Amino acid sequence: MKRTAKSRLGAAAALGLLGTASGLGATGAAAAPASPAGEFDLPEGYQIEQVVGGLQLPSSITWDDEGRMYVGEAGSGLFPEQLAPIRILEVANGQATPVIELDEAIEPALVGLKWHDGAFYFTHRADDLTGAVSRATPDGEVELLFQGILDSQAEHQINDIDVGPDGRMYVSVGPAGNAGVMGPSVAPWVMRSPGVHTTPCEDIVLTGHNFQTPNFLTEDPDDMVLTGAYVPFGTATEPGQVIEGVEKCGGSILTFDPDNAEETIETHAWGFRNLLGLTWNEDGEMFAAENGYDIRGSRPVQGEIDASLRVEPGRWYGIPEYSASREPLTDPKFEPPDQFQVPVFLGTDEELGKILGSVIDVEASGLTPPDPEWVLGRHEFNSSPSMIDIAPEGFGEFAGQMFVAEWGDLAPPTNPLREGNIGRQVVAVDTETGEITPFVKGDPIARPFDVQFGPDGAMYIVDYGIVNIDMEMKPPYAYQPGTGGIWKVTRMPVGGVDAGGGSTAGVESMGLFLLGGTALAGAAVAGTMAIRRRSAQEA
Repeated sequence: MKRTAKSRLGAAAALGLLGTASGLGATGAAAAPASPAGEFDLPEGYQIEQVVGGLQLPSSITWDDEGRMYVGEAGSGLFPEQLAPIRILEVANGQATPVIELDEAIEPALVGLKWHDGAFYFTHRADDLTGAVSRATPDGEVELLFQGILDSQAEHQINDIDVGPDGRMYVSVGPAGNAGVMGPSVAPWVMRSPGVHTTPCEDIVLTGHNFQTPNFLTEDPDDMVLTGAYVPFGTATEPGQVIEGVEKCGGSILTFDPDNAEETIETHAWGFRNLLGLTWNEDGEMFAAENGYDIRGSRPVQGEIDASLRVEPGRWYGIPEYSASREPLTDPKFEPPDQFQVPVFLGTDEELGKILGSVIDVEASGLTPPDPEWVLGRHEFNSSPSMIDIAPEGFGEFAGQMFVAEWGDLAPPTNPLREGNIGRQVVAVDTETGEITPFVKGDPIARPFDVQFGPDGAMYIVDYGIVNIDMEMKPPYAYQPGTGGIWKVTRMPVGGVDAGGGSTAGVESMGLFLLGGTALAGAAVAGTMAIRRRSAQEA
């Protein structure tokens, strides 16, 4: 299927650098605002600057063959309603100019974006809200490569997209629901797509555990319903019931030939929770970033970590039977307090109590339990590891390490036991030892979602923007489009000369680097950012 989207590619060069008071230029392009004031915590020897601000829910960044930078704007958040435009923008001279408008071509959210072989490839939802991949040419012609990932009709959709060392494309696919069971936490999605459920990549045998919850599809507050795993809400299962695997499955990494996507889709690995970023190192080793469980829904899980993972083809990574650390969920430490759990039944008659239990008969399903050694980095619980990339050789002491954007928590809706925020930073992960080192964090960056290294060897961070929790809202997520941006991190040149040509001597000796009053990505910088330098010992 081909559609034509509005294309303005090349318009950026003709635009001036000044925006309106709202932060938008005459064409709707987001102009670079004054640099936000605030403090960054950054390792010694590195500096940070804002490339552009005023973006509306930006998700991913990519570069074309000429080194031009583009960013995708998602259009929405966790729930179905569209909050902002869905589009691809060119970033140049401190300004982001829309080049392809996608509102009429796809459903939100646009998450992964990759330039390949003369076109943009991106992940999104199709008109039936299933997960999809499309390709857009620079002149705005959009071609749907495939759709039909049922799990994307719920809160976790198809996410990153990248080209592997073998030339095939790979996408990360989230599973529907928190832990294999549709419940109240995905009610808005179920009401729009009643048949949505978690899907396996291979045939599995169920234990027949069913979770009793209020039936939110009716107005009767006393109406209760039993729901099993891997079936639609309100459907009970039986012990020994077989659920057939599907080709376009959730909780997976799928791979395909970009020139013949529909006919070549196959599973690379599966058994993940909400998998986001994908990358490879120079040796061809594959890594991925995974959001762990939440304490929500009909089958809440008291997790210990979120994870970055070593990925090998053909493996089952254990979700929803194992934790993010790849330990069995039958371990009592993963049980949340009873007030967050619901009664569980074996079949429809035998009540088992409020237990986490298991939903897949692993042995009967012929599945090999995951190995905890497959976990690379143990990120803090609810930190939400998102997009990832490997640092190039020129990135100093961090060369070869994997960088992970931690988007941060959404507590209390996703974890009523959490106090204070977690994540909201970029960390480095040693791909040999798994050691995690905080790299950059600061008030001006609200929600880092993507981190990529550009053709110039610099690190670029895509800040999705401000998302707060407002428990008076339903759902309780307060998005603020227009607060996103892109930041650039580079090594400090030897000799104490900063990116703007000024001396940093004296400032470094105080442990703070003040960035202000110099040229920044072609736009004037107002305001001051303080950067606290961490020594090697602190890091």
